[in-house]
Amino acid sequence: MREAEAQHLPAGLYSILAGLWLAWGFNWAAIKIAVSQVPPWTFRTLCLGLGSAVLFAVLRGSGQSLVVPRSQWRRLAVLAFFNITCWNLLVAYGVNMIPAGRGAILAYMMPAWAIPLSIWLLGERFTPRKLVGLALGLGGLVLLLADAFSDLGRAPLGSFLVLAASVSWALGTVLQKRYPVSMAPGPYTAWLMFLGGVPIFFGMLAFDDLAALRQVEAGPWIGVAYNVFIAFAFAHWAWIKIATSVPVTVFSLSMLVIPVVGVLSGMLVLGERPSWQEYAALALVLGSLLTVVVPVRQAR
Repeated sequence: MREAEAQHLPAGLYSILAGLWLAWGFNWAAIKIAVSQVPPWTFRTLCLGLGSAVLFAVLRGSGQSLVVPRSQWRRLAVLAFFNITCWNLLVAYGVNMIPAGRGAILAYMMPAWAIPLSIWLLGERFTPRKLVGLALGLGGLVLLLADAFSDLGRAPLGSFLVLAASVSWALGTVLQKRYPVSMAPGPYTAWLMFLGGVPIFFGMLAFDDLAALRQVEAGPWIGVAYNVFIAFAFAHWAWIKIATSVPVTVFSLSMLVIPVVGVLSGMLVLGERPSWQEYAALALVLGSLLTVVVPVRQAR
């Protein structure tokens, strides 16, 4: 990718990005519903195990190779730990303590950590355009956080866990660019999910009461199914596709729409009510998005 093209999101990724916004945005309500009755370790084991199985089956059916180069296993395991294991466990526990929309807001503070890390570890240029995008996007998140201070005070542990998840995701995203795995996005995503789910599977056997699953009602199971097929099998592939195609700063800013969709999903699915801060944040985040979607005109 040429330097001029690398500073914005390629047009070919617009539809994938839009699908990712919807898939992960509405997933916050789905997680909230699912973990109300399904224990977090079991919930994430089902998501990662079945989600990776679906992706493996689709890839095998399309004739793609699933072989991992021997030299890539250690790198793949480290990336899976930060991007999958830590993120999924911390979010599953944290969002059960705070509103779904607020969880989305806190989790997508990720650009606040990823962009400085990308400048430090990857040497990415922090252009005025990216600075404007970051300021607009984080301004929108600050507005939403200001409206959530009471929730932060009532559930400090839940808020801390989700913030820790955002740090883990930011670090994993930067390491993914610094130490890329020599695989196509599809097989890489499937193996990342599978390896990241292995520690969670053993945690499920150690900590969860599997007999309690007999009492789970239909709503939480629908939340699990949404996660398996939409939030994991599709959205994780879309995330890898975008994150490995553009700089971390572009990827991070393009993710800022997701917490807005997360707040909207809380309104539509869980009955949460919007405030003026949420509407103002939407305008700021959309402005931020334009800084990475619209290409920079090049001087002759």
